[in-house]
Amino acid sequence: MSAAGPVRPHTETVPALLDIELTAGPLPVVVATLGAAALLCLLVSRQWRRWLPWAAAAFGGGVLLGLALCWLLGDVLDLFDVVLSSATRFWLALAVGGLALAVARIVFSGRRLVAVGSVAILLVALMGAVGINADLGEFPTVRSALGLERYPALALPHPVTVLPPTRWVPPAGMPSRGREGLVTIPATTSGFPARQAMVYLPPAALAPVAARLPVLVLLSGQPGAPQDLFSKGRLNTILDDYAVAHRGLAPVVVVPDQLSAPQRNPMCVDSPLGNSASYLTVDVPRWIRSHLTVEHDPAGWGIGGFSQGGTCAIQLGAAHPGLFGTIIDISGQVAPISGSLRNTIETAFGGSPDAYRAATPAALLAVGAPYHDVLALFLVGSDDLRYRPGVEELERDADSAGMTTRLILSPGTAHDWHTVQYAESRAIPIVARGWGLDG
Repeated sequence: MSAAGPVRPHTETVPALLDIELTAGPLPVVVATLGAAALLCLLVSRQWRRWLPWAAAAFGGGVLLGLALCWLLGDVLDLFDVVLSSATRFWLALAVGGLALAVARIVFSGRRLVAVGSVAILLVALMGAVGINADLGEFPTVRSALGLERYPALALPHPVTVLPPTRWVPPAGMPSRGREGLVTIPATTSGFPARQAMVYLPPAALAPVAARLPVLVLLSGQPGAPQDLFSKGRLNTILDDYAVAHRGLAPVVVVPDQLSAPQRNPMCVDSPLGNSASYLTVDVPRWIRSHLTVEHDPAGWGIGGFSQGGTCAIQLGAAHPGLFGTIIDISGQVAPISGSLRNTIETAFGGSPDAYRAATPAALLAVGAPYHDVLALFLVGSDDLRYRPGVEELERDADSAGMTTRLILSPGTAHDWHTVQYAESRAIPIVARGWGLDG
């Protein structure tokens, strides 16, 4: 050993491993290759004439069992509130078939192949999990899969001078990227037990001479949390890319908590479930105006969201055109729902079907019509069999109510985070252009 002592691992090795991509890049290909190799190894046997009928029965039975599980859990019991995609069904069926094949090989060969079969079980299960995750985009990196995504408290800047974007010039030393982090938005009026919100500030908001920017209020889905739009939706990366291409200009984005807990759904109304609507339309805007250098005109304000958050966006946008001039509905529901329709009406609307109907986006759009100078973007995965019809219906309703609307389909995606990322990458440039940030 040298006098310098033992060689220590580089401090950046662990972070680099945690940031390995799980939905794209080489890792899914490597895992799929290893899983396929494990399946092939399980088929090889000196007693192949006797083994192959066993193998075919075990693998075929496993595949059928996997497809049956998809049908039962997804189509019959509807545990996931989405229609499972063909890719997810394929990976689950392949994994269950492979597991059945591995178990059969261990039973057929006895103790000699316990170790090989155990390794094959691990590789096949990993192949299925990575394949399903690649289809859904739920965990983009190893860090997110392990639940290690952490965001710091955001230190809010205090610019010396604030100028409109048309007069603002990027100053020397301005950060090249934006900054995101956690903030606490008090529920002073609503009393809603919200968790911490996420805020993204583009480079133009971080300079001593800052631009007065439009603001976009975004909402994650349910179950979920405000951080999801950043860790799974990659919102900060999409906003940074836009800012880099536009002199540091991009919308300020605030992602408040409209749920209060991952599994709760107050449906963006004021009810015994919590005054979610008042929190989002009174407390959150008041905090934004008093803490951030943003536009005060409704023309420079937007609200959007994914899934349950998309439903909230069209509900609140339709009900408050004097607050939000832009609406972004990503794969939202046609109406608020929590469990069954009966449960929804009883828990949030005092048992009144009329009160429930009055809170649906279609009813709110009809009451608020005609709208003037309101832009509504509706985005959904082209393969989203559950939510696409409702999104298309609401786009027609909004158009009939006088809003300027646009329907955008995410090609080849369903109700997943790939759709969210595509929708953000398309919607942000559209609304930013309307707000004059591309000049």
